[in-house]
Amino acid sequence: MVDVMPILEELLTETLLFLPRIISAIVIFVATIILAGVISRATLHAAQRKISDSETLLLISRLVKWSVFILGTLVALQQINFDVTSFLAGLGVVGFTVGFAMQDIARNFVAGIILLIRQPFEIGDTVEVGGYTGTVLEVKARDTVIKVLSGEKVIIPNNDVFNMPITNFSAFPLRRCTVVIGLGYGEDVDRAVEVFLQTMRRTPGVLEDPAPTVRAEALGDSALTLTAQFWVNQETNNLLDVHSAVVKAINAASEAEGIDLPYPTQTVRVETL
Repeated sequence: MVDVMPILEELLTETLLFLPRIISAIVIFVATIILAGVISRATLHAAQRKISDSETLLLISRLVKWSVFILGTLVALQQINFDVTSFLAGLGVVGFTVGFAMQDIARNFVAGIILLIRQPFEIGDTVEVGGYTGTVLEVKARDTVIKVLSGEKVIIPNNDVFNMPITNFSAFPLRRCTVVIGLGYGEDVDRAVEVFLQTMRRTPGVLEDPAPTVRAEALGDSALTLTAQFWVNQETNNLLDVHSAVVKAINAASEAEGIDLPYPTQTVRVETL
């Protein structure tokens, strides 16, 4: 007859020795669940200050929660002699395969998160990205939606937006406009400059400070090139409307004052041999 007592004693001894590890693993696992919830809520609260999209906020919160949960679970498994290294090695092979297949999605997602945190533009801003100029309609986790000036809807992957220069026309209230004027060579330049300056100052929407300017830029083929510049507060005025009003006002002033704004002309020289 087999004596089972030594076997039972050995089993009991191993159980008693292993019991603290089990208790430690359970404590760490429970603490991980609590900590994951706390950190997730804290992250959500901090992200709400810079991100308004509810879906993105929920996604970030869940990513943080699951990251803490997985890390804590691995620590708990180590307490019961689970081979975490081999597990992570196998997981790494699978992760590499999946990651390689979804690298574009991952890049766009990460770029979207960075854009939402940095906020180089907001919803409703007029921007230029990748050759497209228009109004930002939506910033998602994977792409940015823009309504271009001609009315089309353009969807740009966030990785492209992140890696391209971004021009935000709405970032500051004041914008400068430029009007190029061709002045006849027979005209009094100083008089013409003063007339154009007074014309811009009287045009509604043109700011007094910074003051408008008119400068001679180049000697053209048929005219002296003047550059008129003025500033507009785009929060209180339509930029394109003010620009149009200035062009029409300069044209009207030149006609009223008899200032020549010549058409391009060519001189043909005929020689008789």
